[in-house]
Amino acid sequence: MANDVKKPGNLRANARPTEGYVLAVDGKLKMQYESAKEAAEAGAKLKQSFPVIQVTVYDAANQTYTPVEIETT
Repeated sequence: MANDVKKPGNLRANARPTEGYVLAVDGKLKMQYESAKEAAEAGAKLKQSFPVIQVTVYDAANQTYTPVEIETT
């Protein structure tokens, strides 16, 4: 297949990731991405559809959370 698209990985409920970037929705870790940019883009799309939820990107290597905000016009 020429256009291999890598899907984000699902996480186990009882394991905290040690590498990559994870999209966290309302404090629960959901999907793992290889780059912060991919995770932030996925979070922004989710936040546009559901602006009330809290979306953050978890950096597993540094163990830090970065909030995802959408631009309001």
